[in-house]
Amino acid sequence: MDKTLVIMAAGMGSRYGGLKQIESVGPDGSLIIDYSIYDAKRAGFNKVVFIIKKQIEQQFYEAIGKRIEKQINTEYVFQELSDIPKEFHVPENREKPWGTGQAILACKDVVNEPFLVINADDFYGKGTFKAMANWIDAEKPDDKKPYKFAMAGYILKNTLSRSGHVARGVCDVGQDGYLVDINERLKIMRIDGQTKYALEDDTWVDVDENSFVSMNMWCFGAQMPQEIEKRFYEFLKNEVPENPLKAESVLPNIVRDILHEELCTVKVIPTNERWFGVTYKEDKESVVSAILEKIKSGEYPEVLW
Repeated sequence: MDKTLVIMAAGMGSRYGGLKQIESVGPDGSLIIDYSIYDAKRAGFNKVVFIIKKQIEQQFYEAIGKRIEKQINTEYVFQELSDIPKEFHVPENREKPWGTGQAILACKDVVNEPFLVINADDFYGKGTFKAMANWIDAEKPDDKKPYKFAMAGYILKNTLSRSGHVARGVCDVGQDGYLVDINERLKIMRIDGQTKYALEDDTWVDVDENSFVSMNMWCFGAQMPQEIEKRFYEFLKNEVPENPLKAESVLPNIVRDILHEELCTVKVIPTNERWFGVTYKEDKESVVSAILEKIKSGEYPEVLW
């Protein structure tokens, strides 16, 4: 069946210090995003939708889109701070995007089939793409309630950066393999040999490094953007006034809310793949080395496309 890969690439990479989506990591100049699309394509995905900011459209097209559209059906949507219902306004001095929820909402007119969501700057591994594609083919998620969702379940210790803290959705998973709860932790890192996350007051709390975490790799049916739309309205109405400069509508929280309302089930698909990405500039060298190892092992060709 038709399957779409949705890539969230609107972030400018403030911690990284530039448009990290166009940093080459492969010997042929390929980017992390190339490897994700390559893996998705061989897993059976036949369309890719890029979510970007309008201001980087030409730069993104020259660096990525022009090459990718020769390989797979390609579309673009734009995530903009100003793209909100007319009864709302952008708070003065607000620069931070509205979050990954709004990113998926931007796809509502171009996604008409089950889709897989990923971040542009994370390397997920070919086995995970295949497992998620197999789930879509087996479950055929549609608009019937309860919705069928799926999430790639990474092991927390396999997703940490040596260069600083990371944000992860820490999951509570039932014995049946379905998601029970998820909590977004914005600062997770290893401190003195122990994995911890920071509370809002910067108190550090231990967390089990063998916990399942979300890396924003989700499978949804085509109805998900519409489901997000009404929730985005409530977010603007209720949450933004309390935190006008930083409030974000994020996917883990949206999925948690839908789950708690018993409107969906979320199958957690375990993976032992080791994440890597360029959260920080210092991460790039390790990513380049990891890609080379995978090429040497035959997992990828030296020239990707």
